[in-house]
Amino acid sequence: MDAFGEEDDVFSPRTGDSARIGASARTGASARTGDSARTGASAHPADPYGSVTDWDRTRVGVPSDADGGGGDDDTPPTGVPAQAKGSKGRTFTGIAAAAVTTVLAVVVAGQVTHGREDTTAGTRSATGQARDARTSGGTGSAAPSSSPSTATLTYAQAMDTKYPLSATLRGPGKFDAIPGVDKAPGKGQKYTYRVDVEQGLGLDGKLFAEAVQATLNDDRSWAHDGARTFERTDSGKPDFVITLASPGTTAKWCAKSDLDTSEENVSCDSAATERVMINAYRWAQGSKTYGAHIHAYRQMLINHEVGHRLGYSHVQCTKNGQLAPVMQQQTKFLDHDGIHCLPNPWPYPRS
Repeated sequence: MDAFGEEDDVFSPRTGDSARIGASARTGASARTGDSARTGASAHPADPYGSVTDWDRTRVGVPSDADGGGGDDDTPPTGVPAQAKGSKGRTFTGIAAAAVTTVLAVVVAGQVTHGREDTTAGTRSATGQARDARTSGGTGSAAPSSSPSTATLTYAQAMDTKYPLSATLRGPGKFDAIPGVDKAPGKGQKYTYRVDVEQGLGLDGKLFAEAVQATLNDDRSWAHDGARTFERTDSGKPDFVITLASPGTTAKWCAKSDLDTSEENVSCDSAATERVMINAYRWAQGSKTYGAHIHAYRQMLINHEVGHRLGYSHVQCTKNGQLAPVMQQQTKFLDHDGIHCLPNPWPYPRS
């Protein structure tokens, strides 16, 4: 098998027509042009996706903003003031006072106009800032699920970056579907999947969804040689739901399939349910076995757990210096029984 070939540098850049991770072109509707800046969009949208903790998703509407109240107008007094009576001096005094009053009125009017211009500019600025917040995935008082640190990173840079997340985090157990569809790019056996992200993780859910689509449809992955093709959807009942969740929630869902992920904080395919569980701590921080190569580790996570969903079991490399099969438990170990295995995120690494 290709997965057992020797001396393959899995971390070096690749070229060719197959789908690639990083700054190269990626498959599906999530493909980007060049190294465009990321927007760090939220994993839990405010409109029609809502919570999807159950298999049947509930769509929720967005309430419209309440109209603001008017209040009474500050209407200035009307009419003409009565003429002052008295001597000529009083008349001149009255004229001078009127002139001063006129000058003051002009000055005050200018200041008021200038103040209104400043206020208008400030309002325009605030409106623009609010619009920018909506564009970048802001959801009002809802807790953001996208990391601000990903806002200006390219896909490759974001995938090469580790993010803070506690190894003991226990989330609320509520998930949001990542909106949008990534069409299956191939013509092999099609699998549909949805991407759910647990609320409150502080991770970029759209980055996770993009990584899943690009990884699974890479020719080095389970789509190898046109055998399969994967399509992300956000509605209906897909073949499986790949779920990014806190360690505590991951353990809870894996236990539904009699799997214990708590001891070494790993991920699982909860086969008795619809969910393929990706431990958010591992996604954010990686493992000692992969060290700084977090991009490749994330690809291995996706391929390994989806491999279980496709029916593959655990295996190990059998010769010193071999690439570890993607179905080896590489988060836990690379070396065993005196055999040194090399890290490998792909089922077919030489493709």
